[in-house]
Amino acid sequence: MNIIIDVKEQDMNVEVKITGEIDAYTAPKLRERIFSYSEKEGIVMVIDLSEVNYMDSTGLGVFVGLFKNVRSNNGEFKLVGLSSRLIRLFEITGLADIIDINSKIEGGIQ
Repeated sequence: MNIIIDVKEQDMNVEVKITGEIDAYTAPKLRERIFSYSEKEGIVMVIDLSEVNYMDSTGLGVFVGLFKNVRSNNGEFKLVGLSSRLIRLFEITGLADIIDINSKIEGGIQ
């Protein structure tokens, strides 16, 4: 169960590209790697999940925590590149109504 977390930061924008699986084993690593960014005032955090092939409830918990933290610091939080399977996971949990899950990947930090 491997995960690769690539973070690019420019000014108040943070882009995170995740590759692999997000589960009980990898979620703590993910949280540890990117949570500190969510504590910055006014940050815009975009997380690309286009290379994530599996996620369980532990991963959802990480994203809920990040979302709450970013929002409490007046920032923006968006998940992009979700597969239909991941979109369905967010929809059945009701999180799609709360978290911006956009299936398109827009221009990012160069």
